[in-house]
Amino acid sequence: MMRAQFPQITRASLPWSLLALAITLNGCMGALEVAKDDSQVVLARHLLDAPNPLETGSLEVKSLYYGSGEDKNRIEYRDSVAIVTGPVDASKLVSLGSSAESRNKYWGFEPDSFPLNGRVWYPDGPGPYPLILVAHGNHNMKDFSDPGYEYLGRHLASRGFILASLDMNFINGGIRGENDARGWLFLKHFEAWKEFNADPGNPFHGRVDMANLGIIGHSRGGEAVGHAAAFNGLTHYPDDATLTWDFGFDINAVIAIAPVDGQYRPTSRLVPLEDINYLVFHGTHDGDVSSYSGLRTFKRIRFSGDRPHFKASVYVHRANHGQWNTVWGAHDRGPRSARSLDLRGLLEGEEQRQFALVYVTAFMEANLKGRSDYLPLFRDHRVIGGWLPKTMYITQFQESSFRPLATFEEDIDVTTGTLKGVKIRGDSLATWKENVLPFRYRTTPSQTSTQENQAVWLGWNNRIAGEDTTRTGPPARFALSLPETLPDELDPDESTTLDFMLTALDQEPGPRKDPDAEAEEGGEEKEGGEKRGRRRRWLRIPNPFSGLFSGDEEEDEEKAPLRLSVQVWDAEGNSGKVLLNDYGPVRRPIEIRIARRDDHQFQGNTEMVLQSYSIPLRDFVTASGGAVDLTRLSEVTFLFDESGSGTVVLDEVGLSRMDPAFLRVPGAERR
Repeated sequence: MMRAQFPQITRASLPWSLLALAITLNGCMGALEVAKDDSQVVLARHLLDAPNPLETGSLEVKSLYYGSGEDKNRIEYRDSVAIVTGPVDASKLVSLGSSAESRNKYWGFEPDSFPLNGRVWYPDGPGPYPLILVAHGNHNMKDFSDPGYEYLGRHLASRGFILASLDMNFINGGIRGENDARGWLFLKHFEAWKEFNADPGNPFHGRVDMANLGIIGHSRGGEAVGHAAAFNGLTHYPDDATLTWDFGFDINAVIAIAPVDGQYRPTSRLVPLEDINYLVFHGTHDGDVSSYSGLRTFKRIRFSGDRPHFKASVYVHRANHGQWNTVWGAHDRGPRSARSLDLRGLLEGEEQRQFALVYVTAFMEANLKGRSDYLPLFRDHRVIGGWLPKTMYITQFQESSFRPLATFEEDIDVTTGTLKGVKIRGDSLATWKENVLPFRYRTTPSQTSTQENQAVWLGWNNRIAGEDTTRTGPPARFALSLPETLPDELDPDESTTLDFMLTALDQEPGPRKDPDAEAEEGGEEKEGGEKRGRRRRWLRIPNPFSGLFSGDEEEDEEKAPLRLSVQVWDAEGNSGKVLLNDYGPVRRPIEIRIARRDDHQFQGNTEMVLQSYSIPLRDFVTASGGAVDLTRLSEVTFLFDESGSGTVVLDEVGLSRMDPAFLRVPGAERR
């Protein structure tokens, strides 16, 4: 990727006033600080044998507009529409508040007569082709956002998809609580497309595959795709049941780009989602939606098991909010943001959109065309090192066959798992605590917003306190004991994987207390001859957020990556052990610095995003020399035997029997 070249500016070439300004600005901004990038190692290989999704397809691309034909501000939706659409009544979903008069005057219509406007890129062929709708989020309503996804539209159309970028600019600007309307508008556009496809006089007659539909939303639009998926299965508007509908479209692919979450809450609850294929991605350097809100939606998605589904998440280092849309650009929250954001560390816009093209294309090919050869990249991004911009990624993945052993959500008993009969124990741990995963964004000066997701903090130090710094005790461990009889759907075999999510932290507990000293202490005498019994020792558990959000500007030295093992046991006492680091980097949270100065609305410079790991059970059998009997699996152990001390956060431990298509890349499991 070539970077733009600019003339060199020297002190001699600048007037004194500009030179002074440049020196002042440089002093305010300071040196550029970007986390150390390991992508040259992590993305060093390309293992996926599938067509490059970045390649333009063979089909000629055409475009047209549909809309009201009467738009006051948008010439294309007034003079250039090939298909005229009627208005829809959104008055029960949108309140314009005090801005109603000025907004209605500017647009020339009210919420009871919103237009259905869209710009379309489509293949020049008979079809039928899968249909994808994409919608922008909030932005200056007069700086129209819908042209900003042309790069997606032209690319996907060349590969045999129809893509329509929806005009929702009329609900942009300074109103709130309108994301339900954005979701509803997706479905009203699908209604229009159903009519297009059925009308013999329409350019799209018979050319739309209405059995394979996808939706993409950016920012508020990224929240709206969840509402669209939820509303699609309902008959009544949750907040006013006098508004009814009958959608029921075949939406098989849902993508959220840098979404918000919870701005609209149906019946005052976060929207529940079930049985959808879902992809969400977000940039570490997002200067607008500053926390990875889409993780909450990702967590809430449930699978019934009736049909195969999956969900995937990608956290993209150095990506921002606006460059997913070519109209919005690098200046998140508008052009004045350069005063507060340090834009020097961002990916180039073309690089950021390269990532979007890879993942969006592969996701739509997999879910709307049944291309299973793309599935492995959602499980493990490292298999496509040749397609991705060289930056760091943190990924999460879960498939509908996943059955949890421990999610740390169901109760306050830290010794029980999610699956009935699972018992949890810790040995020689300095920290063992379940808590909610935080976001770095503060909702108030004293309160951090959360991912609304519980996990477990595990800290250890295998060294024994004392002058002898080489003395260590047995490695700390965290074990899940399984019931003697697992449910039939969990019956593990060599096609089963052990799945979990984990991240390392900077926290390092102090050495263990000397057990010999403790034994001696138990028999000491107090003054006056009174025997002193053993004192009750409470396990000191640090605040799990302490240190993570320290905000320290410097580190004495770079810390070595944490290393740890995972071990399984059968009922006969046979075990197999593998090194977790063979299945992906065990990173600490990536440091993020996007503001020019300290911003007190953040708790620090990291976001806690856990990485998914998936280990085939056959690897444990191989490690045991064939001794482990998977039909009698009895225990899963996280063994802290490689790094002498450290802290990790663990979540979503379970077993999956994945579609073999997710696993078929040679060597993808162990690198």
